[in-house]
Amino acid sequence: MTEIHGQVDSGYDAIRDAFKSNFDDQGEVGAAFCLYKDGKKVIDVWGGTTDTEGGTPYPENALQIIFSTTKGATAICAHMLVDRGALDLDKPVVAYWPEFGANGKEDIPVRMLLNHRAGLPVIDGQLSLDQVLAVEPVVEALAAQKPVWEPGTKHGYHALTYGWLVGELVKRVSGKSIGTFFKDEVAGPLGLDFWMGLPESEESRVVPLLPAPAPDNPEMLAVMMDPNALLPRALSLNGAFAMVPGTENPFNTRKVHAAEIPAGGGIATARGIAKMYAATMGDVDGIRLLSKDAMETARQEQSFAPDEVLLVSTRFGLGFMLQSPEIKLPGLGSYGHAGAGGSIGFADPESGYAFGYVMNQMGNDILIDQRPQRIIEALKELG
Repeated sequence: MTEIHGQVDSGYDAIRDAFKSNFDDQGEVGAAFCLYKDGKKVIDVWGGTTDTEGGTPYPENALQIIFSTTKGATAICAHMLVDRGALDLDKPVVAYWPEFGANGKEDIPVRMLLNHRAGLPVIDGQLSLDQVLAVEPVVEALAAQKPVWEPGTKHGYHALTYGWLVGELVKRVSGKSIGTFFKDEVAGPLGLDFWMGLPESEESRVVPLLPAPAPDNPEMLAVMMDPNALLPRALSLNGAFAMVPGTENPFNTRKVHAAEIPAGGGIATARGIAKMYAATMGDVDGIRLLSKDAMETARQEQSFAPDEVLLVSTRFGLGFMLQSPEIKLPGLGSYGHAGAGGSIGFADPESGYAFGYVMNQMGNDILIDQRPQRIIEALKELG
């Protein structure tokens, strides 16, 4: 039986038990979970090992790649600028980024870069991994190309392009790269173990990801094998981030950890994620990231329909996943983001909960993984 370490306040034993049960019957290897309630940390637990052989205990201060859970942090940066009056969601993107107007994109408003309706989920042509990690080649490609669909008429998950689109807006408005803005304005003030662009001094804390099992859905597997389908192109950026069996996962490499990949390359602890979301709802250690009005704007529904990329129905606000039958967060007002493999962070203002979950064993669920979902269900029962 896996031993669970850490803090569990009175009344939250059932939530700890749900976390523990993932090791017992869901194939969890190493993971951490943190929960805030009304700005106070009430659960901070971890357990398991760093590999399937079970030789090294999963450390208290383990850092994990969190894939698209990073999108929530990127959205928070953008909404902070909206909150300050420096960024207008309804202005055209070209007001801040003139080069973006090429190929019929001159009227796309800022909000469409946040709500996955801009029609830019993939890039035209081929970029190497090194070109992608340099950022500017991706930004230039997105500015130059034509949308896949007429902006605003459909929605489809911008799996990686979302980060460079929103990140470039943050850079144009603030003068700082998205990773620097996040460090200076969010992670630094709150003391978070959370980076977009990991310093080399923290590299030894990163626990390598373990590969996910092959999908057991034949239809999804067929889509992933189709080189012309939007989903595999969006997830790998036309192969730049391809995870090829028998080769090193690029997301386990130092050069990817060091890069700013604001849609999928964040590296964090569960407590860093949970504390960040807690500070979007109210004061945490004297810091609040978003005003109430900004928080309400961020979680306004923008899309609830079949997704052109993910091929399932998804519901999105402005940079955040929202509760739906496919994205089972605690309440209708919850907002946050899940990441490939299983990580997730979210806030539920109605209950006051802020949630962070990270792990090293990747799963293959297309939206929310069953391991954090089990904890969310236990949280719903707690009320």
